[in-house]
Amino acid sequence: MRHAPDTAREISLKRYAWISIAAALATIVLKGGAWRITDSVGLLSDAAESLVNLIAAVVALYALTVAARPADDEHAYGHTKVEYFSSGFEGALILVAAGISGIAAVRRLFDPHPVTHLAIGASVALLASVINLVVARVLLRAARRHGSIALEADAKHLMTDVWTSVGVVAGLGAAEITGWDVLDPLLALAVTANILYIGGSLLRRSAMGLLDTGLSSELRTRILDVLDEFEGRGVRYHALRTRQAGMRRFISFHVLVPGEWSVQQGHDLLEVIEERVRNAVPNSTVFTHLEPIEDPVSFEDTRLERP
Repeated sequence: MRHAPDTAREISLKRYAWISIAAALATIVLKGGAWRITDSVGLLSDAAESLVNLIAAVVALYALTVAARPADDEHAYGHTKVEYFSSGFEGALILVAAGISGIAAVRRLFDPHPVTHLAIGASVALLASVINLVVARVLLRAARRHGSIALEADAKHLMTDVWTSVGVVAGLGAAEITGWDVLDPLLALAVTANILYIGGSLLRRSAMGLLDTGLSSELRTRILDVLDEFEGRGVRYHALRTRQAGMRRFISFHVLVPGEWSVQQGHDLLEVIEERVRNAVPNSTVFTHLEPIEDPVSFEDTRLERP
């Protein structure tokens, strides 16, 4: 079992988290100003989500800092799983923001007010959306390149914030054109529903990660392609198991070889297979177990709990 040092990658990820924090601060100021100018609960909901973005970005920065710590006696598999706590916390914050904006929208629904200074407020909100759009695309590319779930969740949340802002501004424009002030709180409720969906999705994804969900079918196919190539040479395998902890992927399987092979022969083969699997699945730690192919007992450990 081997994996290369991750220091440079994790330092880079923390830099992206700082970019997210800076963007959140800028959009809070812009959207908060737009809300004060227009008195729109739709923009208030949008500003509340930006506040959540800030808190989530700070938590993501802390999670990435902890995830960068090397394995120790108490955490032999490293600390990368902390990213799921970060995304779970972000999901909970999103639900709280949805509740606050939803209450404000319901109150305004029964007491609608006209939106004022729409052009100025909408322009400021759209400027904040451009900032979020640029930062989200940068974060998403970095998350995919480095395999960081915390950074990917932050990027997708920002992208949703972008579309939410665009929707709010469009709704405010419709209210201005039609004179139906009720469109503002109705749109705020629609934004609230969208925020609830995002929060629920993040909580589910975090829970699945903490439950050691296996790698995607695409990544498993890559692993199987490597193993099938060696199986064609008379070597067999079984008990393939995978899981993901933040940016780190864990892969284990058993390799069966002829019993007359020397320990050195078996070791050399495992070194080659592990290297091939690591190349096929980046950010992975590979565990292998060598067994004699002629021994029937070798086929009794394909399950997690051996009988």
